[in-house]
Amino acid sequence: MKIKDRLAIYFTLSTSLVLTLMLTAVYFIFLKFMEADFFARLTDRTMVTAKLYLEADELSSRSLDKIRNRYLEKLNSEVIRIYNSRNNATFIGDEGQYWSSETINRVRKEGRLQYNDGQRQTVGILYKDNQGDFVILVSAIDKSTLYRVEKLRNIMLITFVIIFIGLLLSGRWIARRILSPLNQFISEVQQITSRNLHLRVKEGNNRDEITILAQSFNQLMEHLEQAFVLQRTFVANASHELRTPVTSIMIGTEISLSKERQSEDYRKALAQVLEDASKMEAVINGLVNLAQADLEFGSYKLQPVRIDELLWDLSEERTRKLTGNPNGRLLIEMPELPDQQDELLVLANATLLMIAIGNMIANAFKFSDYQDVNCTLVVGQDKIYIEIKDQGIGIPEEIRPKIFKPFFSSSMNDKHKGSGMGLYMTYKIITLFGGDIQLDTRSKKGCTFYISLPKLSS
Repeated sequence: MKIKDRLAIYFTLSTSLVLTLMLTAVYFIFLKFMEADFFARLTDRTMVTAKLYLEADELSSRSLDKIRNRYLEKLNSEVIRIYNSRNNATFIGDEGQYWSSETINRVRKEGRLQYNDGQRQTVGILYKDNQGDFVILVSAIDKSTLYRVEKLRNIMLITFVIIFIGLLLSGRWIARRILSPLNQFISEVQQITSRNLHLRVKEGNNRDEITILAQSFNQLMEHLEQAFVLQRTFVANASHELRTPVTSIMIGTEISLSKERQSEDYRKALAQVLEDASKMEAVINGLVNLAQADLEFGSYKLQPVRIDELLWDLSEERTRKLTGNPNGRLLIEMPELPDQQDELLVLANATLLMIAIGNMIANAFKFSDYQDVNCTLVVGQDKIYIEIKDQGIGIPEEIRPKIFKPFFSSSMNDKHKGSGMGLYMTYKIITLFGGDIQLDTRSKKGCTFYISLPKLSS
């Protein structure tokens, strides 16, 4: 059974129970009120009977007529008896006993008695007169009340059925309205597959449980998307970063084995292989950290890193790699560096941070056909800023919001087309260290990226 149907049924049953209790209370209150009113009328009847039959000799003819006209209204199935001290019926023409001596004695003992006998209501009083003590019993059937109560019961039953149906229908409508965001949530969730994990459900502006559920689901999807992307792209990341050291090892080894050489040459070649292997190991460790990284996981592995030294290391590496392109140089500027070295420290993983900034520099060279790339380091009050500027083809405005997505390549031609992982990796690493990366949209030529990282001393 659907939730909206259960809500409608629970709402209807609970409300119907309250309505039933209320109608039942009204019914019995009305019944008791009419019963008490009829008992009062019977009590008045006993008093009138006493006045007419026991004190008639003390009343004038005019007063007797007045009492008769005022009180002598014939009740339905009315029975009136006056009993003397011997419990015999007297004064009234019908002298049938009707009530037993036991009932008459109860009236004498209690002074006043009223009770129900089926549909018949009975009132008895002890009336003391100068002629003796008499018991007067009056009984009648209140058919008017029975008719009204029956009508009231039928009206209540019909009203209950109508209200029950109305509650059920209105409960379903209310449940449908309340759960409409949940139905929308379910519809949006059903559209998410392994091919479009980037989709998110609408959270809405309400602060209810459905909004909290949507927010929690979106957070879960964020983690799942990251995990799924990292799982799918680990090989691509590894090939993207390991290609250079592997190629260097292979080329160095092939050159060393191409002919007989001196032991010193072999020693140099092996030293170069060892250096490249060490770099490859560091890259592999960095990729493993990236594949598992999030802000909480990576925080305890972070260490102070001097950003200026890291940039100079990147400059030396790029110089060695670009020996075949003498016109392409990495121009590093560090204006107004602080005197204290602590001002140049950031909390990061050195290998990952070198991968991130190295990706940006590599892209700058690739998309500018290996023209000069400018890298400027500026130390702010709380953050360290790195500006990387090239003289390349630039990025079209319509695709700028997508450049940090995985597998997205900003180039439409085969000459510059890559795996689409470089900028994504950079963005992931920089944000992991609490930093930010932005593209300068005001650039008229080439691309300018700004990387900001929080200072360790801030």
